[in-house]
Amino acid sequence: MTEEGFWDKDQNRVQRVNQELTRVKEKLARIREIEENLEEQELIWELYEEEGDEGFLRQAEKLQKKADRLINKLRLETLFASEHDTGNAILTLHPGAGGTESQDWAEMLMRMYVRFCEQQEWEVEVLDLNPGDEAGLKSATMLVKGNYVYGNLKGEQGVHRLVRISPFDSSGRRHTSFASVEVLPDVGEDVEVEIDTNDLKIETYRASGAGGQHVNKTDSAVRITHQPTGTAVQCQSERSQHKNKATAMRILKSRLKELEEREQQKKMDELRGDQKEIAWGSQIRSYVFHPYSLVKDLRTGKQVGNIQGVMDGDLEPFIQAYLQWHAEGNGNNE
Repeated sequence: MTEEGFWDKDQNRVQRVNQELTRVKEKLARIREIEENLEEQELIWELYEEEGDEGFLRQAEKLQKKADRLINKLRLETLFASEHDTGNAILTLHPGAGGTESQDWAEMLMRMYVRFCEQQEWEVEVLDLNPGDEAGLKSATMLVKGNYVYGNLKGEQGVHRLVRISPFDSSGRRHTSFASVEVLPDVGEDVEVEIDTNDLKIETYRASGAGGQHVNKTDSAVRITHQPTGTAVQCQSERSQHKNKATAMRILKSRLKELEEREQQKKMDELRGDQKEIAWGSQIRSYVFHPYSLVKDLRTGKQVGNIQGVMDGDLEPFIQAYLQWHAEGNGNNE
């Protein structure tokens, strides 16, 4: 950053270096906080040995729990191996078959992820939201900005299953609903993806439905379809058609990059003679509200009984279990 002309050159590079500086500063701050915590613990233990006051023991235990959390966070960051793990993510939700039931479930998941992101102090920008006919949503796309966002959220990709007594069933029967979550790294402007403008179908339309607090009502929503792959993206978060088009292109770029990397992975698997199915979008987690309360990840086996806590954004146990599971060589063909 002290290079001559650094601030006047490539602004994308300036942004990347700034983000890297922020990550390094945060990591160093946590290390210093751990050092201070351990020094304080040492002092408190000396006081406890001298005076035998149980209050010192409780204070030391409290400090130890805090140190454990900080150390665990640093340890998890060593599990981020992908070049995209440190950056932002684009998260898209789609309900499965089942109409209002699944659409309501998709909205519940969106709320869960927004709560989790708020707890991590990440910024959430809703790029597109298509409300359901009666309740819930037909689709939603969010850009999540912060450090290590994609690394934390990438394991959420797949189908999420809900079992509950339906609030929409007058007979009070139990229903099973599904919703899919797609998580893409936000490649931004840094990665070159060749896109022939002749391959694009660009449509503009009026933002549909009552977006409420989630989305501005606009006449300049944009849908872009990459015809060779059939990949379609849309954005209606801004009043400016130009801004919506730029954001839609950003999402398209991320999706095409992901497709390219998946194709490369598939070829590598074929060369290795690996015949395992690429379980893209397969069911990853069950959320059971009735007849008992349990959230279980079907890949790692991690389960939590406090389902309301999970729906309020407490996803760290599942994310940590996934990162550890993946680091041990599982799920390489996802």
